Amino acid sequence: MPSGIRPTQDKTRKAIFDILGDIEGLSFLELFAGSGAVGLEAASRGVRELVMVEYNRNCLTAIKKNIASLVHNACSLYHLNAQDAVKILHKEGKKFDIIFLDPPYHLGLSKKTLQTIAAYDILAPNGFLIAQHFKKDDLPEALGDLRLFRQSKYGDTLLSFYRKVSG
Repeated sequence: MPSGIRPTQDKTRKAIFDILGDIEGLSFLELFAGSGAVGLEAASRGVRELVMVEYNRNCLTAIKKNIASLVHNACSLYHLNAQDAVKILHKEGKKFDIIFLDPPYHLGLSKKTLQTIAAYDILAPNGFLIAQHFKKDDLPEALGDLRLFRQSKYGDTLLSFYRKVSG
């Protein structure tokens, strides 16, 4: 575990996957990956493709060590900031069934990243986006074709679940 990060707590991570249910065979993108714990949990639950994005070098080193212990062929790691990664993934034609983002708190990155994802359309039809953020951060109920459909609170953390809707 790299120092200086706020990892997703076990109870919050369990709640995410309990809410998502069966994710086997889906594609999963983790932005602001940190230790990569959420993405690696998704891999252990059978996602067919896992992409993790992290800018911090110490975190990247930890994620690479964790990936090395994982037997998962379709795992990619991008050393980029989240906004640039979304643009590149869009340019590559990628679409993800599930996008999870957990940016550092108190920097306004949750809303900014949601705006970027809405603008660059990397969420698959009927896909889900989960934003883990500080409970007092005000995220929009709708942004582009993203609609907030559920929120769950865990201490100072709020999980905001968005669904992609058509037209």
